[in-house]
Amino acid sequence: MLNNPGYEKAQELLLMAVKPVKMEAVPLSQCCGRILAQVLIAQENVPAFDRSAYDGYALRAEDTASASKGSPVTLQILEEISAGLTPTQNVVAGTAIKVLTGAPIPEGADVVVMYEKTNFTEKTVKLFSPLKAGDNVVRMGEDVQKGTLLAQSGTVIDPGLAGTLAAQGVVMPLVYKIPRVAILSTGSELVEADIVPEEGKIRNSNRYMLESALRQLGCEPVNLGIAGDSVMEISALLNKGLAGCDALITTGGVSVGDYDLVPAAMEESGIEVLFRGVDMKPGMACAYGTKDGKLICGLSGNPASSLTNYYAVLLPALRKLTGRRVYLSQEVQVTLSNGFSKKSPKTRFLRGMLELKNGVVCMEVPKAQGNVVLSSSIGCNVMAVVPEGSGSLDAGTVLKGFLL
Repeated sequence: MLNNPGYEKAQELLLMAVKPVKMEAVPLSQCCGRILAQVLIAQENVPAFDRSAYDGYALRAEDTASASKGSPVTLQILEEISAGLTPTQNVVAGTAIKVLTGAPIPEGADVVVMYEKTNFTEKTVKLFSPLKAGDNVVRMGEDVQKGTLLAQSGTVIDPGLAGTLAAQGVVMPLVYKIPRVAILSTGSELVEADIVPEEGKIRNSNRYMLESALRQLGCEPVNLGIAGDSVMEISALLNKGLAGCDALITTGGVSVGDYDLVPAAMEESGIEVLFRGVDMKPGMACAYGTKDGKLICGLSGNPASSLTNYYAVLLPALRKLTGRRVYLSQEVQVTLSNGFSKKSPKTRFLRGMLELKNGVVCMEVPKAQGNVVLSSSIGCNVMAVVPEGSGSLDAGTVLKGFLL
């Protein structure tokens, strides 16, 4: 077991311990936001045939070589083809076929002219300028060519990928199951959020904070309730959570006080502790372990500390659990819009909001960044990493950050 590794080492240890959940086939209509569990290689061209981009007339470009306003070219209309139908005749010299948007290009035609650029009757169409072969023709495979790699396993199914799967006839894609992640709150001082707390008691905000974070990631949170300050009670709920879930998060009881009993309860439950504490602020207090391939994450009871550790340490491992191909948060360079007065003897994480100022990506840092100050996390979408040993930071300081 390690004590107080850096946050990057902690991320590495968790990623080594986690494997993606199992896979299942799901109807495509229910797959938005799910994680693709198969490599998608195009088995068909899209579109499958040359088709018209507009309502107009399909014809041979060479027949229009001499066309002008003063000397138009008149062609005989052979038939009309709408989308979904196929031509029964071929275009030959001096002829054209009326086509509607999406209709197949008839054999012999190599260009489509929009109807509004012509004069026409039911039997003839008149052209007033030369046309170039290929204009207004959507070529077979212009969107997707057969054999093209369209998506890797681990890709989130967004509207574009859903439509692409449908265009390939994949209506039951293989996706990763939705991970079930148990949440256990510990501490005899806690009451549920809908209860008016007696003196000395506090509402359990961590449960709802983590439920929201997990749903945002695509996991299914499972509430195990509140455990009092008892090793056996905590251990029993740990075992219950591990029996039906893919991972488990606890809050509270991971520091070094007399009532910080989660590490002892983890050992009582046969959980192998990987490390205790992370060399960072806030979010230093924590305990991470595994049992039967499942990850157990003991976070601080202080809401802001817990949320910071979740984003900085735990989130990459949970992304891997969901089946995502990209685990680590996207890094950005941010320029502080306002200063930060405190020194940082340890690596410090500042939460904030991105804004664009004169073409520069800036980060507005809420003044309140304490361990228990959760309200300043509202609307935050980025965290900046303050290097260990830094002094106070002035506005304009450039830091490494990562998107939440």
